[in-house]
Amino acid sequence: MSGPKDIPTYVKDERLVEMRRAQIVRAAVDLFIHKGFHKTTTREIAQASKFSIGTLYEYVSSKEDILYLVCYDINARIREGLKALEGTARDPDVVLKAAIDRLIRVVDALDDEVLLIYQETKSLLPEAMRDVLAKEEEIVAYFARLLEDGRARGFFRIAEEDIDLMAENIVVLAEMWAFRRWALRKKYTIEQFIDRQTRLLLGELGVRTTEGPLEPGAGPSDQAASASGERRAPDG
Repeated sequence: MSGPKDIPTYVKDERLVEMRRAQIVRAAVDLFIHKGFHKTTTREIAQASKFSIGTLYEYVSSKEDILYLVCYDINARIREGLKALEGTARDPDVVLKAAIDRLIRVVDALDDEVLLIYQETKSLLPEAMRDVLAKEEEIVAYFARLLEDGRARGFFRIAEEDIDLMAENIVVLAEMWAFRRWALRKKYTIEQFIDRQTRLLLGELGVRTTEGPLEPGAGPSDQAASASGERRAPDG
């Protein structure tokens, strides 16, 4: 399975299929969040979608198909949030800072949905699960590419063999805002959480930080000064 188009449908109008499945996804997300996947029935999803059960089955074959559509949609929205940053000519540390900010804000907007993926992915059929996990890995791979670029250009101090693990750390630390929200939101605003996580992560990469927000654009010369305990003199 490589996307929603692999789910069989009797409807030939692709635009209508996309629109109706979006309705199904919106209804299913709310039900899955509040009742859980296993306790939700396809009849309830049809009613919440304002379809008859017969109409529902024109667009999907099973409740597992619906869960796959839900997980695919959530992952797509997360990836879309990062896509706008691709191909930028800005320095790697600035791009990474922006990407961390963007990922955490998307997680904040989709916090219930992110929790849903963690809780219910195990209920997917094997082929669908492999595809959903592969889409999650695309998010990790995006951050790995940023780290590789920054390392190659001298912006980040990180061993090549640690890049994949650091990319995983970035994604998990962002998603923590959803699955540890009961604790974190008592202590931090989202702005504070983004600022502190960004400073901790970039600090690990050898990027000079301050007690306030991260200073963008710190290049290799800044890192060298930081590593030697020196500060660059202000211009002028």
